[in-house]
Formats: sequence, C-alpha cells, structure tokens
Amino acid sequence: MSPLSIPELVRIKPGALDRLGVYLARAGHRRIALLVSAGMLGALEQRLGTSLAREGITVLRREEVDAASFERATALFAGLPGGCQALVGFGGGRALDVARYVAFLAGLPYVAVPTSLSNDGFCSPRSSLTQGGHRRSLRAAMPSGVVVDTDVCLQAPAPLWWSGVGDLVAKVTAIADWKRAFHARGTPVNDFAALLSDATVFQFMARPVKDLEGVRLLATALMLNGVAMEVSGSSRPASGSEHLLSHALDTVSARPRLHGLQVGVATYIVSRLQGQGTERVASVLEATGFWQGIRADPFSRREWLDAVRLAPSLKEDFYTVLSSRDCASQVEEILENDTALEGCFGD
Repeated sequence: MSPLSIPELVRIKPGALDRLGVYLARAGHRRIALLVSAGMLGALEQRLGTSLAREGITVLRREEVDAASFERATALFAGLPGGCQALVGFGGGRALDVARYVAFLAGLPYVAVPTSLSNDGFCSPRSSLTQGGHRRSLRAAMPSGVVVDTDVCLQAPAPLWWSGVGDLVAKVTAIADWKRAFHARGTPVNDFAALLSDATVFQFMARPVKDLEGVRLLATALMLNGVAMEVSGSSRPASGSEHLLSHALDTVSARPRLHGLQVGVATYIVSRLQGQGTERVASVLEATGFWQGIRADPFSRREWLDAVRLAPSLKEDFYTVLSSRDCASQVEEILENDTALEGCFGD
C-alpha cells in the first residue's frame, strides 16, 4: 500500500491569510507559482501579496484561472518556471482544481488557500476538470497545506455557504450508498474512512450556525472528507447517488447551479429513497438557510426527473440506491408532495 498523502500544514482561523508567507517560509517554499481566481479577489490578493513580500517569498509566475480545464492545466504545467518549489491555489474551486492538477503533474507541494467553502474540493485527491468539453474527475495532488481564513470565508456570498453545507450533508447518503453497494455487489468499505466522514458531518450538524466557529467547523469537516477519500482510495466516503444526480443535472439542465446547491437538494431526496437520515439532513438545511436560498431561485421539476432517469447510467460499477430500482415515480411523488421541498421546484 502506498503511503497516504495528507496535509501537514493546517491553519483554519481568522487572519490566516495574513500569515500565509510565514507558513510558506517555514516549509521552505520561497519560490512559488500562484494560481488565482480570475477577476474576483481584489483586496484579498493584496493582503496575500503583502504577506508573501513580508517573508521574502518570490512569486515566479502568477496566473489567473477562469476555466477549470485539462487543457489549461497542462499548458500551465508546461510553462512552470525552473526553480519553482511549490504551487499555491488561491480563490474559488476552479483555481484550486487547476492548481491541484498542475502540482500533481509537476510533482510539487501544493498549498490550498480557499476564499469560500462551497464544496470539499479544496482538500481532495481529485480535480474536476473539463477535457474536450466533457467534465472529468482526474487524480490530482492532495494539498500539503490547507490555509483557511475563517473571516474571509464568512464574508463570502451566502450561496457559497449554502453550497458547502449541501456538499457536506451529502456524506449522510454517500456512506449509506457505500454500505448498500457492499451488501449488493461486495464493494469494499473502508471502515475508518466511513467513520471519519460520519464524524465530521456530525460535528457540524451539532452546531449549524454561520459565524466564525460555524465556518471553522464546516471547513474542518469538508477538509477531513477529502482526507477520507484519500484514505479509502475512492470518492465513496463523500459521493453517492446524490452526486450522480448533480452530475446528471449538469448534463440536462439549461442552467446548472452551484454543485453543492444541487447536491444538497439531491441529498434530501436520496435520503427519502434510502429511508434513512432524512430528519437530520432536513434540520441542517433548514437551520443554515439552505432551503431559503433554493426557494429564492427554484429548480425545474422536469429537469430533475430527467436527471433521475439519467443518473444511474453515468458511472459504471458505482452501485447506489438509484441502481436498486426505478426511482423516477417515487422521486416525482416526493417533488410533488414533500412539504420540506415546497417552493423549491417549479415548471
């Protein structure tokens, strides 16, 4: 078994952004490449630059990332300057996905500095990139460092918070699907990874509040779910039928939404199909304002039913509750009559 790759540096606290230069210098990373989200950081990047300059960190190359594509990542890899000691990804999911994959290709340490917590991708062993216009999940570098400024993430737009919450509660149904796959098909279950995933979700569920402590709990939980995927060698601790539904929506929807918003709604629906976890999922989505955000911009009922029919075919040998039976009619009934979903769908 190959050694696990997990973050050695973890800082999740207010003001962490202003200490990034200190953290890099301590690790011996004084010559870096910096990949940042295109056109959205402003004053935050100024703070980052001040932190780096204070410690004498040289940015050999800075690039803005506006598209998370395999082609963009490989071009950046080809253009990495000599003497680069580490890559830093700063901003949202696209920049972090590309930075993580470039670091993987280059065999360099990677430090993730997310400015929002919209999903668990900032600490994941995979990058979600398009290749030839098609979305793929590619093996990538786990970060050697994770630096989350909780005050910065607290100030991020509310939909990004809701999206992170949606991606976190998905672990409730993902673990249930994993165990279902074991009983139906003999899919191996890594008990430690499953336990780690469960434990992180329950910590946040005990205090689903949007404040500095809530952001710390959410960031920690999402990070540890990435670690659980590395431990198990698969996406199973964090991804089940709810993620298949979201991927199907990306295909059939005229206007796909944030990944975690789709996944959060799908988690609730899948929990109904599984017959477990529904109350826990619903209570967290209610307490965090998630449902309020969905009702402000409802989904298409027709597109969701199309996604339910498509989802089981998207990933071969990935058994979930959607594989066990035709769920379309049950989902249609849930969308029509479940009071928790009132106002979340229209047509």
